[in-house]
Order: sequence, then C-alpha cells, then structure tokens
Amino acid sequence: MRLLGLDEVWWLVSPQNPLKPQAGMASLEARLASAQAAARHPRILPTAIEVELGTRFAVDTVAALQRSHPGTRFIWLAGADILTELHRWHRWRAFASQIPIAVFARPGYLGAALTAPAMAWLRRWRRPASQAGRWTAFGAPAILVFNIRTSPLSATSLRKSDPAWYRRHINTLEKARP
Repeated sequence: MRLLGLDEVWWLVSPQNPLKPQAGMASLEARLASAQAAARHPRILPTAIEVELGTRFAVDTVAALQRSHPGTRFIWLAGADILTELHRWHRWRAFASQIPIAVFARPGYLGAALTAPAMAWLRRWRRPASQAGRWTAFGAPAILVFNIRTSPLSATSLRKSDPAWYRRHINTLEKARP
C-alpha cells in the first residue's frame, strides 16, 4: 500500500482458479476465512466479489469492477509466480490492456517471471519501480516489478504442513456468526 500509495487493497479470493485442479482445493468459504485471518491491516479487504459479479476470469472481473466503480483507479497486485503463468490466462492480453499490474518478488520466481512469455509482450510497458507512486497516471498496459524482500512462506507449504488448516478457519468463522 505504501509503495503504490493505495487507499485499500481488495484481496480477491477466487471461487475456483481455472488453471488449478478443484481436487484438494479448500472451499471458497474456508479460503476466504483464511484470507480474513491473514489480513492484518484494516485497509486490506478480503472478498469473494467474483461470486457477486458472476465472473470467472480476471479479464471479466476487472471489466465488471471498472463498470461498477467508474471513479476508482484499480491496479492488479500479483506475486511473481503469477507472471510466469499469465500467458495461460483467458484473454490475458486484453486483461493486461485494461489495468496496470504490479508484480512483487516471490522466492524462486522473479527470474522466471522476467523471462516469462507474458513479460516478453509486457516488457515495452514496464515502468521503473521508482515511478510506483505515479501509477494512476499510467495508461494500460503498464507493469511495475518490485524486487522486494520476500518470505519463504507460501500457501502451498502451509497447507502441506497443516492439512487441517481450513477446518480451523471454518470453525472460527462459524463461531463469529451471529
């Protein structure tokens, strides 16, 4: 938030990533509860808004958000691991052409992200990280890449180390309900 001067971060918890198998995936409710537990800042807002919007693909989600919030400037925040698979996303060039993208280093992914097929196309619109505070002046496509200090934690490793994590989050969510 500080690097980009953001008012809020909407943490989009996807009902089902089309590129990931559904088998072994925790329920949307459990993943949303986990995101809510992990969001330790009042301006980080985990949401399952794609359910409300009826969208499945990022390109459609962004278009719907831009239509429903015409005065709001959006930027897509992603880990470098996402950039390595962006070229597999549905209508990914249209997606990248409708919203600026900020990519943050993830352990072991930044090098692959910078040589990814999508980056070969996006490279001409790369902005220096020093311009991060001016992102609202960028047209799309635009991409910023941040080589930030990273944590070795990942959702995959956390799930492997504690297979019942989602049950605890569901129990916490159910106890919090009126």
